[in-house]
Amino acid sequence: MEERPDQFPPCSRRDFLRAGLAATAAAWIVPRRHLSAGSTQRPRLKLGFDNFAVRAMGWKAPQLLDYAAKLKVDSLFISDLDAFESHDSPHLRELRARARDLGIELYLGTWSICPTSRVFRDRWGTAEEHLALGIRMARDLGSPVLRVVLGTLEDRRTPGGIEARMADTVRVLQSCRSRALDAGIRIAVENHAGDMQARELAGLVEAAGTDFVGVNFDSGNACWTLEDPVRSFEVLGRHTVCTSLRDAMVWESEKGAKVQWTAMGEGCLDLQAFFDRFAQLCPEVPVHIETISGFAREFPYLETGFWDAYPKARAADFAAFLALAKRGKPLPTRRFANVEEERAYQRDELERSLRYCREVLGMGRRS
Repeated sequence: MEERPDQFPPCSRRDFLRAGLAATAAAWIVPRRHLSAGSTQRPRLKLGFDNFAVRAMGWKAPQLLDYAAKLKVDSLFISDLDAFESHDSPHLRELRARARDLGIELYLGTWSICPTSRVFRDRWGTAEEHLALGIRMARDLGSPVLRVVLGTLEDRRTPGGIEARMADTVRVLQSCRSRALDAGIRIAVENHAGDMQARELAGLVEAAGTDFVGVNFDSGNACWTLEDPVRSFEVLGRHTVCTSLRDAMVWESEKGAKVQWTAMGEGCLDLQAFFDRFAQLCPEVPVHIETISGFAREFPYLETGFWDAYPKARAADFAAFLALAKRGKPLPTRRFANVEEERAYQRDELERSLRYCREVLGMGRRS
């Protein structure tokens, strides 16, 4: 029988997209597992924290080391150069000795080394000078890596798109290749604030050189690139040499979906599946908790023009992200009356997350 247009009700572009994506996402929905630490067979992973988790404290490196010792963690990730009272080698070597005496591994990080990123700052000189400084500081501290970033999701809409920013970053990395190799330092590029999707970051690492460049994997930021961190890690796990990790809640919104980062165990990520794979791909890399929460970011993928910034996004990857949104729920935002309230909130979130990692996920080697 011939079909006539008036036989079917009108369907808007938005309704069509919602229906199609929901059907695709259904294939990726996996029930979340809640296993006790005693029921998992994975080896105990190293456990630590990223100092950005307690950023409101304003602590310098010595105070961060004291706090890390109090928490009995295996590792401390100091992810910005401002946390050091001095960048001179003698001071950094003193910190290295103190960390060794406390039984704590030190990891070092800094920010954008992409000279054309919207967030690049020349405070430490040119991008090449900034990277060289970080490599020398990492060597003095005994950090096996230096974490760096390209930029943020806003860089996806700059001239040439994210691929142009990636090419600029690769050039900076390669300019310091011999310096990094001589120092025995791996440069760990983070999937930061929605700048690169997993396959893009893997391509950057491979273009720069896997002999000295790896990945700092951030589970929360993977959600900001419209990916499920479990699936994202399948791509980046083999390159991962450092981490900044947290849970996240994802839920559907009128314009698309919202993402709100949470303490570990309080979002909708499948943490058991994630760390099962983590233990297989990079079992000696520390799990650094970087809790950042209290606000949600919306990703309006149903709006015209949104996908212009993602010309090579894959439907299967996006479907996995949609599966997170299907099982998530809205969370309230959080405002602080004063800095002391914010400081207490950040410490509680971090310490609650560390307890969850130890008691539920079976992490930590010191206690």
